[in-house]
Amino acid sequence: MKYFTAYIYTIILVKIVFIALSIEHVYLKITKQESSVLYKTVEFWKERVEFVFVFLMACLLIYLFAPITNKGVEVTGETKIVLYLFGFILLITAKWDDFFKETPNFTIIQNIIGLNE
Repeated sequence: MKYFTAYIYTIILVKIVFIALSIEHVYLKITKQESSVLYKTVEFWKERVEFVFVFLMACLLIYLFAPITNKGVEVTGETKIVLYLFGFILLITAKWDDFFKETPNFTIIQNIIGLNE
């Protein structure tokens, strides 16, 4: 197995672990177990696994699009899927509260329509 293929499968494995931890995190939040030790442990590892995933994806992007090499980049197969899913992870894990709650224009709009009481 080539190193590149092994690297892609490692990223996929990390992603699966992240998804499992995210599902468990949401489940514990829904069942109001936010003060439990399990919740804190799941949250801790979810954040660490997310960091590892983003780090691995950043390394992949650097490898694929390095300006030093003159090779053409053809994104196919598992690499294409991983990059596609990386976009969704970035959207899902973005800090939307920072954008919507702290932006002055959105605060004004929320006050006008009555969402920010």
